[in-house]
Amino acid sequence: MAKKFNVTGLCLPKYHYMVDISDKLEEIKTYIDAGEYFTMNRARQYGKTTTLEALKERIKDEYVVFSLSFEGLTSEIFADENTFCVRFLGLLYDTIEFGEVRGISDGLKEELFQFSTDESGRVNFRSMTNIIIKICRESPCPVVLMIDEVDQASNNEIFAAFLGQLRDLYMKRNKRQTFRSVILAGVRDIKSLKVKMRSENEHEKNSPWNIAAEFDVDMSLQKIGISGMLREYENDYHTGMNIERIAEMLYDYTSGYPFLVSRICKLIDEKIAGNKTFLDKRSAWTKEGFLSAIRILLAEKSTLFESLTGKLKDYPELNEMILEILFSGKSVPFRPLNPVIGLAAMFGFIKNRDGEVVIANRVFETVLYNLYLSKEEIQKNEIYNASVREKNQFVIGGHLNMRLVLEKFVEHYSSLYADSGERFVEESGRKLFLLYLQPIINGTGNYYIESRTRSMGRTDIIVDYYKEQYIIETKIWRGQEYNNRGELQVAGYLEDYHKDTGYMLSFNFNKNKQVGVKEIVVGSKLIIEAVV
Repeated sequence: MAKKFNVTGLCLPKYHYMVDISDKLEEIKTYIDAGEYFTMNRARQYGKTTTLEALKERIKDEYVVFSLSFEGLTSEIFADENTFCVRFLGLLYDTIEFGEVRGISDGLKEELFQFSTDESGRVNFRSMTNIIIKICRESPCPVVLMIDEVDQASNNEIFAAFLGQLRDLYMKRNKRQTFRSVILAGVRDIKSLKVKMRSENEHEKNSPWNIAAEFDVDMSLQKIGISGMLREYENDYHTGMNIERIAEMLYDYTSGYPFLVSRICKLIDEKIAGNKTFLDKRSAWTKEGFLSAIRILLAEKSTLFESLTGKLKDYPELNEMILEILFSGKSVPFRPLNPVIGLAAMFGFIKNRDGEVVIANRVFETVLYNLYLSKEEIQKNEIYNASVREKNQFVIGGHLNMRLVLEKFVEHYSSLYADSGERFVEESGRKLFLLYLQPIINGTGNYYIESRTRSMGRTDIIVDYYKEQYIIETKIWRGQEYNNRGELQVAGYLEDYHKDTGYMLSFNFNKNKQVGVKEIVVGSKLIIEAVV
């Protein structure tokens, strides 16, 4: 059976192209060897289930592993102590019954079965902990407990009490046999779950999971690992792709988010290759094929993107912070104790870069830009409508005339917003240009924002259109000296991108400014600057 790129459920090396995560498994194993209890909390579709399965395979010769999942458990399971304990012991029994766990005696297996089918109502946490102790005492190897999808138990007093039982076993492990290590996996950190279960004063003083070690393993995929996966694919199909270049683009757009890496590869392999533009895999596994896959990805209504946008509705303060970062270039210090920042980081939407909040990856960032720029009240804007009316004149023979785009933007902006104040421009100037640009490149081109420049008083927009790339710096005028530095920065940026021509859009409040478009030569580079 030919391997596939997989984006649903568990990934298995036998059936799917996967990044080798052996180094991460070894790092996680050090926690287990040290007897740590910990939470593997990462964003949706971040490879947690696949990692747990691979970890189980890695340690099975040294440990007895009970690998459970709370997925699909109904709220009734957490209704009371007896119901939960019967179900939990049933999950333990199932792993033995289906041959997933070795070394458990028939007598103990039968005892587990009796508990898991008990209808007397007498099974409780004491019964549960006693049989856990028996299992660990009789096991030929130390016992590890893994529970996936613990989010299913959120907002639940019974689950909090269960954590308390695990904590009690942990505290007494010098006297009683218990689990060597416990791993709980989900999106939310267990600490955040208990906040909703306990009173404000109590939860900080007596957390049921305060024995957990900090889990610091970076689970994102790195370029070298992505290259290895592509090399395996290349050995099967001989496309002639530039493996290192494709791996670099995958990482640049996803920052190693596992689902996004696999989804883009799957789109190239199954949707791009063989279509009217890319007739085979050889032509699909190129920069142009990659960018086509990005356009499809951004147009998809995936559960991941729906989760991203849904959280903005659920948490208005998060929405406000994201807006300020994207359109105002506001620098937000990364303070995980800030509830909004902590939530956004937990959901995987933002990350810490040099002490500042940044959007987690280029794909998420573009999804957010597209979301905000597509809102009905935004698209009623006159400058957007002007772009829709005029968009056909900007592309001739497949070539995007970026100078003309700037000229027409200056014309419309000057007509509509010439008297706007500095605050309006700081909050809306970049947004208006992106709003004007979007209909022109929509469906054919791609754009993204170079996030490292956004908080430096400028925003660099990178546009890819029909095998050509355009670098546009948008900035607010802060004086001639600042402007000269900006020109030098653009020239340096062009050097990095191996381009001879770049573009600047300056929002200038000087009353004596010369509105329009002009050419500036900086060294060997040509900069076309628009001033409004």
